Amino acid sequence: MRTPQIIVCGLGPTGYEIFRLLRQQGIEAIGIHDHPLPQETDHVIVGNLRSSSTLLAAGIQEAQTLVLAMVDDAVNLAVLVQARLLNPHIRIVNRLFNQRLGERLNHTLEHHTAMSVSALAAPVFAFAAFGNRAIGQLQLFNQTWPIHEEYIHEGHDWLGRTLDELWDDRSRMLIYYLPMQTHLDLVSAVLRQQPLQVGDRLIIATQPTIGSRHKSWLARGKQFFRWLKTLRQQIQSSVAITLVLFLTIFVATLTYTAINAEVTAVDALYFSVGMITGAGGNEKVAETAPALIKVFTVIMMLAGAGVIGIAYALLNDWVLGTSFRKLWNAAPTPSENHYIVCGLGGIGIKIATRLQENGYEVVAIDHDPNGRFLHTAQSLKIPVVQGDATLPDTLETANVHRAKALFAVSSDDTTNLEIALTAKGLQSDVRVVVRAHDAHFGMMVQEVFEFNSVLSPTEIAAPSFAAAALGGQIFGSGMTAGNLWIAMATTITPEHPFLGQDVKSAAANGDFVPLYLETRGDTLHGWELLGAELTAGDRLYLTIPANRLAQLWRVVEPELQLPAPSSESNGQSNSRQNRIVMNN
Repeated sequence: MRTPQIIVCGLGPTGYEIFRLLRQQGIEAIGIHDHPLPQETDHVIVGNLRSSSTLLAAGIQEAQTLVLAMVDDAVNLAVLVQARLLNPHIRIVNRLFNQRLGERLNHTLEHHTAMSVSALAAPVFAFAAFGNRAIGQLQLFNQTWPIHEEYIHEGHDWLGRTLDELWDDRSRMLIYYLPMQTHLDLVSAVLRQQPLQVGDRLIIATQPTIGSRHKSWLARGKQFFRWLKTLRQQIQSSVAITLVLFLTIFVATLTYTAINAEVTAVDALYFSVGMITGAGGNEKVAETAPALIKVFTVIMMLAGAGVIGIAYALLNDWVLGTSFRKLWNAAPTPSENHYIVCGLGGIGIKIATRLQENGYEVVAIDHDPNGRFLHTAQSLKIPVVQGDATLPDTLETANVHRAKALFAVSSDDTTNLEIALTAKGLQSDVRVVVRAHDAHFGMMVQEVFEFNSVLSPTEIAAPSFAAAALGGQIFGSGMTAGNLWIAMATTITPEHPFLGQDVKSAAANGDFVPLYLETRGDTLHGWELLGAELTAGDRLYLTIPANRLAQLWRVVEPELQLPAPSSESNGQSNSRQNRIVMNN
């Protein structure tokens, strides 16, 4: 077995997808798993993941990167500690559900990158609710931009348009170009004013739309009345027991004044309140009464004790308990144009948080009253409906009839399918985004039931893990025609191979697509970017195929050497690489 560049520890659904992507790109990767995999025999070490002997057998001392892809944070941390003892300088890409812990580890440990499947997948789920068929995401200008593919067909609006017309637009970034009939790279095609033809494909990042964060007075008024409605629902029991208490006092007072004309209404009221509350007072009202009235008095005492006990309990819960505080802090359920998140797990809370931060109204549905993220949702003023989202009544409580979209993102695929079908049965035109663990199963579900989107978090997140494993400052990634491409930032140093070149020449030679350039306190985009000369200290943001990273990392990340492009690459790409080597 050759010395691995990258070790992937834990070949579950996510880990195996990362492992498969790396090997597909020609990276020398070794997997570690706790039981044999029938489909992988030559490149997988079977053993205890935490054992030093297993890590040594996988080549941990010579490896450059270790990807910890287990579901359990505790196992990932245990393997991390063992790996750093065996190889103190190894790069760690750590899958952690606890993002706060991941951030602390990033600041504490060198060459440590913490990533979360939920955090990577949630934006793509959110984009799907807006109608975007996103295949990935980029972090640009402090925003998350969805990436999608445009396939040029006979009726496409861009058919016949030249690429230079699409280039200088700050609302979108051209990421990759796959022409049907030529071998042009994107930058060369832009400079040659190449027209788009049937069969061409463009990978594009689009600036996200942000909802209005400032509510109108009408919207505020509607929200207040929804809060009053919620208040009425919450205090119904308290109002009912209070009415019963008043009715009991009224009946007793009326009875005592009716049987004895000498007893005034005030005396009867005073005795009735004292009798029912147990405080006593003016007992002569009942002492001289007939036996039947004394029996009535006993019954009133017993009934009053029960009513007063319940009233005190409710009052104590409201004043000293948490009911009033929860009601005051809780946000009312939106009535229209909102998004429903069914399943308040890791992905669910990320989707809800992201939508709310972007100015959209959200309501969550979860069946667990002690859910891990229930307190988080409440602290963010996200209304939560407690109930089973597969039931029509629960969805109607969340106003599914007037919702913009519904996310079925629980941890169970069958439950998600049932939620989606129930929602469609109640409101046929509501957009439905469904979570599926198995991407192949998800494709079949989407085709059979015609849901708007069926997405697999593993399929979405795996390219980002693979890109991070290759190193560098990665801010996006994706798959195009079986090839992994990476969005990254590279700083132009005095030894950099692109130093002194203009961006368009470097892009044509290096087979990458420039996104923008930070130079001398300015940010260049569009045509200004292509004509800019790269000088020391500039920071260039670009997308590039994974197997072309070696030309950058010989200087920027010299410890990681990637294989040269495969023999299937066209001759033009090979000649470009030769020119880069000569320039270096």
